[in-house]
Amino acid sequence: MAMTTAIPTDEPKATAPESQLSIVLRRFRKHRLAMFCIGLLGVMLLLSAFAPLIAPFPRDQLNLKANYLTPFSTDSAGKLHLFGTDHLGRDYATRLLFASRVSLGTAVFSTLISSIIGIVLGLLAGFFGGWIDTIISRTLEIVATFPTLSLLLIVVSIFVGNEKNIPFPSFITSTISFLFAVSEREAKLVLMVNLILAFFGWTTTCRLMRGMVLSVRENVYIDSARALGASNLRLLARHVFPNSLPPMIVDFTLAVNGTLVAESALSFLGFGITDPTPTWGNMLGYAQSYMFQYPWMPLIPSLPILLASVAINYIGDGLRDALDPRQRI
Repeated sequence: MAMTTAIPTDEPKATAPESQLSIVLRRFRKHRLAMFCIGLLGVMLLLSAFAPLIAPFPRDQLNLKANYLTPFSTDSAGKLHLFGTDHLGRDYATRLLFASRVSLGTAVFSTLISSIIGIVLGLLAGFFGGWIDTIISRTLEIVATFPTLSLLLIVVSIFVGNEKNIPFPSFITSTISFLFAVSEREAKLVLMVNLILAFFGWTTTCRLMRGMVLSVRENVYIDSARALGASNLRLLARHVFPNSLPPMIVDFTLAVNGTLVAESALSFLGFGITDPTPTWGNMLGYAQSYMFQYPWMPLIPSLPILLASVAINYIGDGLRDALDPRQRI
């Protein structure tokens, strides 16, 4: 019986093509600064998420002691205050942890709402065109021409004082209370500020999404899918939206940064979320009265604002490079 032997070949084995997601992740991992900022922001988010568990004192507990504003000091019970206390004797480190939850939560929550509004309106305007595009585009242009900060101050000053009179559903206020670690009474104010920031934050996302849709809808595969009988809803959900999404991810990260700074500015000026709810902005506002005698007080809440803002910016920069096929890392 004849024996057959296999002849070795030098042809490489066929491998499965790399998915688009794995390509993006591989490119993003090469952006070392963005990866470092992911870790930094992740630590800040973890600290804010577990603030009620790791905070050394209750959020609003007054600690009677002789020297309120000195770091590494102890109170009358001998308990250490890492950053000292504020002007009312409340532990500064505890307030900072709870403030991170409110400030970061507001930035993400309000940006998520404004992004959803902008993406939906941009999809409709870019895909259908005609009178729908005209109405949405003219509304966008009107809202975009508003002096944002000045109008924010006016609107917030009108509504924030009357948030108790606005009938928010109880399940919404209880959800906000849980997410932001505030009382249900404070949750109405937090929700009001989030909604106001979201109302003024959707225009850039809408304009960007509209431009992407206008480009994507002219591709041949859109005409082919329509010729095969695909409905408008299927075209939007399966083809137009997924292919327009990458720039929206970068836009979301940058919008979170802008919202964080806007909320901090409002609270610093006394028009946003106010005491007893701590935010980085209102902690900075209260510290300015003591900044010449105790110069470290404004640095404690302003440093997280700076770190979070820089981290979010570099994460967005890394995502932009990873999602753009023309970039080489």
